[in-house]
Amino acid sequence: MFSKVDVNGDDAHPVYAFLRETPDEDGNTDIAWNFTKFLVGSDGQVIKRFSPMVTPEEIGAAIAEL
Repeated sequence: MFSKVDVNGDDAHPVYAFLRETPDEDGNTDIAWNFTKFLVGSDGQVIKRFSPMVTPEEIGAAIAEL
């Protein structure tokens, strides 16, 4: 992506609309901040959504489980 796109709402880019199908730990589907992280499996399905405050090191354990 090389241009500004909508992340939330009816005009959200299809990638973000797909990612928003997986709610966060509080059940919210909107992406609150651009550092929200998603772990996506080799089949293209979202495995887990991580808050912006989660570090890459913390995500490592979830990756190792795969």
